[in-house]
Amino acid sequence: MRGKVVSKIFEDKSGNSTVWNCAVSPTGDKLYIINLSHDKLLILARDGSVHATFTDPEQKSPYGVHVTAAGQMLVVCNHWSINTILQVESEGKRKFATLQSNKD
Repeated sequence: MRGKVVSKIFEDKSGNSTVWNCAVSPTGDKLYIINLSHDKLLILARDGSVHATFTDPEQKSPYGVHVTAAGQMLVVCNHWSINTILQVESEGKRKFATLQSNKD
């Protein structure tokens, strides 16, 4: 409450935007982090360890992540107006679908 850092669970200095956006799983056991610099989605355990890394050819410039109440992950990407929304399974191992793209 006084603005002091109590603990740090994750840090990535490999680029300028390595922790761009984040979301928490409905159960609170996972943290989903958008790494804009490297076009990745990181899934962290509560202790800060990297549980999984998700990448996909359609995942260019990911800048938003949302987790639904059912635990589904939606990743919003924008690479030179390609505007894509991907649905990714909660463990980050595979993409379920491309929900929207410029083709739509």
